[in-house]
Amino acid sequence: MSTVLVVDDVETELALISGILKESGFQVRQASDGDEAIAQIQDQPPDLVVLDVIMPRMNGFEVIRELRSNPKTEHLPVVFCTQKDTAIDRTWGTELGADAYLGKPFESQQLIEMIRRLLV
Repeated sequence: MSTVLVVDDVETELALISGILKESGFQVRQASDGDEAIAQIQDQPPDLVVLDVIMPRMNGFEVIRELRSNPKTEHLPVVFCTQKDTAIDRTWGTELGADAYLGKPFESQQLIEMIRRLLV
């Protein structure tokens, strides 16, 4: 069973995404901001990260920048799932190393398909 770390500072979004993933058979861990996510990833890396962009203390762009600069996490799959969904945001996320970018609101099946494709 693959482990997915869901990172979002909005509790309802965190619960929604986590619930969708659990129902699809994934083991889910949660973090409510970028600092907490980095600490969890360093302690016990997940198989994939679902990451919001807009968060306090350390935003998603900063998190992925840190992940990609570390040889231990540079290949860790990252899916941005965020309301920050303009063409510039998508381009920036991709340039920073995101494997996929999904705007909110989204269809549950879209997220599941992205994750399954990346974990193959």
